[in-house]
Amino acid sequence: MSNPVVLVDTTKGEFLVELFADKAPLTVANFLSYVDDDFYVGTLFHRVVKGFMIQGGGLDNMMREKPTRPPVVNEAANGLENLEGTVAMARTADPHSACAQFFVNTVDNPDLDHKGEDEFGYCVFGQVIDGMDVVKKIEKVRVKPQGDHEHAPADQVSINSITRFE
Repeated sequence: MSNPVVLVDTTKGEFLVELFADKAPLTVANFLSYVDDDFYVGTLFHRVVKGFMIQGGGLDNMMREKPTRPPVVNEAANGLENLEGTVAMARTADPHSACAQFFVNTVDNPDLDHKGEDEFGYCVFGQVIDGMDVVKKIEKVRVKPQGDHEHAPADQVSINSITRFE
């Protein structure tokens, strides 16, 4: 059985992500439940840090957090690393708090990898397989503080949709 692929359509272009259901089954099932419910339509890439990552999937165009399902168990011990182009779940300081928000690593980020119970890491569950140029375009947008968000794009970068790609 091959891994599912999703198309991320943004105001800056599209990119394809292969989801590693074989390595992060709970995380991929959680993510796809949001995809299938059109949860991501109209959300933003609300945090963009050059030389680090782009984060989105949880805030609407008014920078309000959307209500989510309960968190998913952190599968960061799956052996996948936070390398350039990988997609991982965003979370709070609680290692098992990831819900809908995700990020794309724009560089290798070994500090985000699972190192044990004291350094649980961030669960990688996908890889950009086409359109990394779009991710890099998003990474280059001008940012400014907006409310509690220090690295918000000055001009919003919206997620038009995330859909299963056949």
